[in-house]
Amino acid sequence: MDGYTTLHEMLEVALKQAGEESGMLLGQELSIALSDSLKTSKKAYFGDLEDACFVIGVESREAYTGHFYLVFSLRDAIVLSSVLLGIPPARIKEKKSLCIIENDDIDAFSEIANMINGAFNTVFQGTLSNKVHLKLLAPKKFIPDVDQLTDEEPLPEGDFLMFRSRLEMPGQELNHLDVLIPVDLGNQFDPPAEKPAAEEAEAEAETEAEAAEEQLLAGDQGRDSAEEGTAGLGKVIRDAAPVEGAACCIVVLEDDDGERQQMVEAVEFTGYEVVEGTLNADLKELFAERNVRLVMIGSLDADDRELAVCIKINAIRQDSPPPIIMSAQRWTRTAVLKALKYGARDIIIKPCGGDELETKVRRYCKLPVQ
Repeated sequence: MDGYTTLHEMLEVALKQAGEESGMLLGQELSIALSDSLKTSKKAYFGDLEDACFVIGVESREAYTGHFYLVFSLRDAIVLSSVLLGIPPARIKEKKSLCIIENDDIDAFSEIANMINGAFNTVFQGTLSNKVHLKLLAPKKFIPDVDQLTDEEPLPEGDFLMFRSRLEMPGQELNHLDVLIPVDLGNQFDPPAEKPAAEEAEAEAETEAEAAEEQLLAGDQGRDSAEEGTAGLGKVIRDAAPVEGAACCIVVLEDDDGERQQMVEAVEFTGYEVVEGTLNADLKELFAERNVRLVMIGSLDADDRELAVCIKINAIRQDSPPPIIMSAQRWTRTAVLKALKYGARDIIIKPCGGDELETKVRRYCKLPVQ
């Protein structure tokens, strides 16, 4: 996740300290290590949730006002509280398996949560000039498919910065702790940098486009020269600018001939001209004097070659970039985030059903649904 460097650093230190201090309370070594961060929404987060969880609100007071949330899996809460209560290992295993949590467990878990909040207070106050005080709220249990999501429960609607950390304790299988911070509160803790001036943004786009094209052309022995392929962005845009009144077309890019043919056949129902090529194709030539309504990029793995093509397309058509659908058999979370960052409008995991693909093509080409 771009930005929020200060917030990331605060949480990294606070979580590490919270693990060490909670471990002393438990009499066991406990590690809490920040591992991932991304932007999400309440609907997306709880839509992907499969296990029951505890949601603990933290109220931020004084100069930085709002609430953020600590989310533990219910099974992790059972293990941590049971260790604190000195429950025998066999019983802990049974309680974890059956998701049994009693009042004593909740009280014990609240003590651990207080220890974590204390570490957060120490780090946040030290970084933010003692202008913040964090107060822990009562934990709420949430069970997917049993408890109903409402506008306010188990936390309010909105967009969040999610910081995920690993929980590790010798002899125990633990999951993770998520810190969900509303974007507005995150911007208070760590105000975003001012956007670069238009001239700087244009220069950055030019650099990215040329770098992407160099990557695409590297190793293509059939090109006359890399120098020709890495011409200045201004010339690229002029040569590839759409011609008013030109027939609509869809560009399909895929290295595998069979896969590319399937993609071509899948979009023929539009009646548009279909222009095809590999990921190493001369995009400037494919886009020249064409009214490109959609670009489909396919590969086995979602890797840097696809991303480079995406960057280049958006640089070529800065004023009105066509929607891009990127497809691959294997995606990682990082690849998805990068694809969306670099301009992809939609992500497909191969193989994709014909009806689903047609629906997406109609939407992005603005064709009537049948």
